Amino acid sequence: MVKMPQVPVSELRISYDLGVLHQEMMAADPIEQFGHWFEHARDSPILESNAMVVSTVGLDPQGNARPGSRTVLLKDFSDSGFSFYTNLGSGKSSDLVANPNVTLLFPWYELHRQVIISGKANLVPRDMVEEYFHSRPRQSQIGAWSSKQSTVLESRQALDSSFAHYEERFLDLELIPVPDFWGGWQVLPHRIEFWQGRESRLHDRLVYVLQEDASWNIERLSP
Repeated sequence: MVKMPQVPVSELRISYDLGVLHQEMMAADPIEQFGHWFEHARDSPILESNAMVVSTVGLDPQGNARPGSRTVLLKDFSDSGFSFYTNLGSGKSSDLVANPNVTLLFPWYELHRQVIISGKANLVPRDMVEEYFHSRPRQSQIGAWSSKQSTVLESRQALDSSFAHYEERFLDLELIPVPDFWGGWQVLPHRIEFWQGRESRLHDRLVYVLQEDASWNIERLSP
């Protein structure tokens, strides 16, 4: 029998009272505004401020639309988009090849904030992939070679053995080559929502929507 928690889940709640969000407070450009919030998150007690939930839509074996979400780490953001790196044979990469529409969610719970970015993903240019790959710790580079991400793994021992194999293979190499199955995705946004928790669940939601002339329009949404 499942042991129920002492406090019912339905009774778990806190009061959101750490800030407010007014349109006059916001930068005209959402990337600039994200930068302000990201600096705040980076300087806060949040464990990994660059952690984001990447949501994609793929197809199951029957051809039905199948949403998927996973947490990855943001590695760069600019006017060119929001970038992350991964195995190009992974589930999320397969989804993005078939359907480049994607959503990124930054859940900054400790600040009573979240940012939702909707856009289209494109592959990061190979020269940028190589530059980032070689900036990673050596063990992480070997790890990229060792794992066929998202595929069924026989055992943990099989993974450890694969890592040991590539560690030996690259032992005498100062520069580990970039796997051809490893790369990055850059999400160019067309919609960015900033959410600030408020008391009585009357949260502030301001969303930037990209216009045809490349300007951004800001709208307030009901909580």
